[in-house]
Amino acid sequence: MALTPRVQVRRLPERGAYDRETIDAVLDEALACHVGFVVDGQPYVIPTIHARDGDRLYLHGSTASRMLRSLEGGTPVCVTVTIQDGLVLARSAFHHSMNYRSVVVLGTAVEVEDPEERLHALEVISEHVTPGRWNDVRRPSDVELRQTRILRVGLDEASAKMRTGPP
Repeated sequence: MALTPRVQVRRLPERGAYDRETIDAVLDEALACHVGFVVDGQPYVIPTIHARDGDRLYLHGSTASRMLRSLEGGTPVCVTVTIQDGLVLARSAFHHSMNYRSVVVLGTAVEVEDPEERLHALEVISEHVTPGRWNDVRRPSDVELRQTRILRVGLDEASAKMRTGPP
């Protein structure tokens, strides 16, 4: 993964991390992400479920979703996750903070059309949120698969930022 100016941590750069191990660990632990995109000049940020598989980040939802319809056409996307590890309280309100781990991914979403990859992505998402559950449920029907859009975002441009410790 190459460090690019777009994902370089500028405010408190010592908190930044650019290695895949750190980025993957945060993406894998977080249960939800926020997807930022612009449609007709209007920015939107939508929370959704994600899952990482190697160097791919999968997003899914209804085929009626404005977010997924907008992104499938090659719209630039910003995906963020944040894990809040604890409040940091100080004697002064100015020094209150939060311990956290976060990741920012920039890229372009591509619709997953291959039937095998689509089913694999749904399994990866299911296992991310509820490990072991995929083997206990029936597979999606053809109708359910037609009603589901799956997008893939590469992890080529990403960074992590973390804060730990006392005030």
